[in-house]
Amino acid sequence: VALGVLRGRTARLFAKAKYKPFYMHGTSHWLGRDVHDVGRYQDLNGKARAFEPGMVTTVEPGLYFDVRDRRVPAPLRGIGIRIEDDVLVTKDGTRVLSAACPKSVRMLRDACADHPSRPTP
Repeated sequence: VALGVLRGRTARLFAKAKYKPFYMHGTSHWLGRDVHDVGRYQDLNGKARAFEPGMVTTVEPGLYFDVRDRRVPAPLRGIGIRIEDDVLVTKDGTRVLSAACPKSVRMLRDACADHPSRPTP
């Protein structure tokens, strides 16, 4: 709504899944040795599986705007962004493993810039 891609009340747009053309995947997945770790989201009875200490999951909302989509303001067409956090489940709660990664527009621009004060990996 703030970007001008959708118009209306956020709750109503969400209830009607108007975001779907721009958000075509889920919000998370298990994280393991092979990135998209395998593992069931439900137990054998179909009941939601509880998190256990040692599990790692992602939280990765993303938006993708097709370059040909005329519903999208021209400056946003052809842009996609997904910012991921990796979350470790501990016996006492959770720990965001990616907490130090850039998230704001400014931090992302700085991270991507050819800046002399940033070491080259």
